[in-house]
Amino acid sequence: MAQARRPFLKMNGLGNDFVVWDARDEPLRLTPDVIAKLGDRETGIGFDQMITVERSPAGVDAFMRIHNCDGSQVDACGNATRCIGRLLIEEKAKDFVSIETNAGLLHAFASDEPRTVTVDMGKPRLNWDEIPLAEEFADTRAIELQIGPIDDPILHTPAAVSMGNPHAIFWVDDIEAYDLTRVGPLLEHHPVFPEGANISLAHVFAPNEIRVKVWERGVGLTAACGTAACAVAVAAARDGKAGRKSTIHLPGGPIQIEWRESDDHVLMTGLTEVEFEGEVDLETLAWERVAPGDENAAAGAAE
Repeated sequence: MAQARRPFLKMNGLGNDFVVWDARDEPLRLTPDVIAKLGDRETGIGFDQMITVERSPAGVDAFMRIHNCDGSQVDACGNATRCIGRLLIEEKAKDFVSIETNAGLLHAFASDEPRTVTVDMGKPRLNWDEIPLAEEFADTRAIELQIGPIDDPILHTPAAVSMGNPHAIFWVDDIEAYDLTRVGPLLEHHPVFPEGANISLAHVFAPNEIRVKVWERGVGLTAACGTAACAVAVAAARDGKAGRKSTIHLPGGPIQIEWRESDDHVLMTGLTEVEFEGEVDLETLAWERVAPGDENAAAGAAE
């Protein structure tokens, strides 16, 4: 029987925050209801995603299981991959680690900058049935979708990209001019996205500099979303709005994205933070901090 009291780490990547469990030696399976209770920012620990680090069936450094704060399981999370990559790089004293996920095998690389990690997110999926979309679109750079009156839509014609999870990117002049808390849920669950979608508002404000705001599937508004940053960078490059290297400015801070021309892989580089170490009683869900994290980590946690 698993022990009731379990240690965890609270981490974030540009404010996109996680509870991380090490379940390599002692498996951990929590119900969606328990995950949602722990994820509640008023009564629980509070997080965007819960990450369970497990032994890899493929024999690589680790398997990463990802749950949103509503308890739903998802296949990809770029910022979490950077955080877990950092932990494994430090633990194993290596410059490079491999992380198995439900979306495939990902690779994380150490950086010369402290607490900064690069992750190879693989190739973007651009065909309509890979994203997936509910109907065929020959060109996913701009699909037929709008919200609002047909003659004066609020948002329309997004780009669609999958980075292991579906993304829709709306190009706008001002990302703050729209109430994403109102339109985000409608678009997330639009019938054209059979698996739901992450919704981004994006504005190119300087050469290769893009400001982005994200409504994350199963989470809501988030300070940062790594796969959204990758999807926006790819969509911008496909449409000639930016080059293959760009800086994505999220509410939690900037992240560097390169869509490498040699193999079409997307590389994401950004800061990671350990906020604190904690323990939780899995029977009562009572929890406490037991040790601080990185110096000034709270400044990076834009919750």
